[in-house]
Amino acid sequence: MRLFLKQLFFFFLTTQLYSQIQEEVNPPENIKTIIFKGPTEDQFPVIKLGDPIYLEFDDLTASEQDFYYKIVHCDYDWSPSELLKSQYLRGTDNQRIINYRNSFNTLESYSNYHLTIPNKAVSLKVSGNYVLEIYNSNYELQFSRRFVVYKDLAKVVATTRNSRNFDFINQKQSVQFTINPFNFQLVNPLKEVKVIIIQNYQWSNAIINVPPQYSVGNSLAYKYDIETSFFGGNEFLNFDTSDLRAPSSAISRIDYQELYHHYLFTDNYRFDKAYTYFPDINGDFVVRTLQGEDSSRESEYTIIHFSLPYTIDIGLNEIYVYGKFNNYALEEGNKMNYNSETGNMEAAIKFKQGFYNYKYVLKTEDGGIDLNKVSGNFNFTENNYLILVYYRNFGDLYDSIIGIGSTNSENITN
Repeated sequence: MRLFLKQLFFFFLTTQLYSQIQEEVNPPENIKTIIFKGPTEDQFPVIKLGDPIYLEFDDLTASEQDFYYKIVHCDYDWSPSELLKSQYLRGTDNQRIINYRNSFNTLESYSNYHLTIPNKAVSLKVSGNYVLEIYNSNYELQFSRRFVVYKDLAKVVATTRNSRNFDFINQKQSVQFTINPFNFQLVNPLKEVKVIIIQNYQWSNAIINVPPQYSVGNSLAYKYDIETSFFGGNEFLNFDTSDLRAPSSAISRIDYQELYHHYLFTDNYRFDKAYTYFPDINGDFVVRTLQGEDSSRESEYTIIHFSLPYTIDIGLNEIYVYGKFNNYALEEGNKMNYNSETGNMEAAIKFKQGFYNYKYVLKTEDGGIDLNKVSGNFNFTENNYLILVYYRNFGDLYDSIIGIGSTNSENITN
């Protein structure tokens, strides 16, 4: 009986661990500048089955240590699927990343690692949600990133519209779309089909599990206003350190203290100002340098200094510098602190040379994120929206992705 109880306990424990939601894990301090993308420059891999994904990152210990990768297939809700590895992988993962080079002619030494999937060791067999996990030689998880793989089995036509809710008509954008499957019939779409709508490739405020509003034949229509609406936010700010020694329009001065220090002009609050179009790349970044030919290993690391005036409207609440540069995480390293001498909220963060988008966000009392308290909300803001369509037929063991759609609010209509 005692042995049976131990086995039962172990079964429930492993079941609970196995079904755990796969959140993205951010790396330790020595790992910087994680670039993760598919065939396009957007650092959010959404790839057709068979297309490659690319991972690049730097290890600032510059010790050429070994890193290994693992691939986890997940269901719609990002819990691990019931598939065995042999059912979603050809070959085997848990392989060492063999492509790495040390930095060349830089003040900050680092080892630059590259991984491409598929490769000689492994490739993907099915569509769906995936998590790529990177481990060190002690098999300690260093970081993980989500990516999605789809088959082109349905056409998704999407548009962005102004909100019809008069309380938010100047602040929100609604995403409307239709799904048209190719050459197969949806028998029970309310159970078979699920969707996720993502703004600017950020999982934090994604809209999930919205049922179709109605169907026409085999076509599903999502013509909602409130249910599929997002706050528009504001355009991201940016800086460019491609040329180490030349201040750009956002950089007020440059100092040298072991590394280069770039001091940005003090930013302003924009929640109480009129919307101004300011082209951005929706929070993303691009590594580049004018001091070398190979940006991956010849780009310097510099310290970027951010500042924002203290205001009673925000107070000493927790303000963070926010962007794809650290996967939109709220961490101690990108938190702003009050400087009594300048009267500003300030932060100093290490970045690899390049062009970066950023904005300021507020951490709420419940641990959430207020994305737009500092920047404001505007229905004219340019945002990109991605629609993922998941499908699970009766008897299937996993949620496949049968199609994707996208729309941009630059073409917003009424």
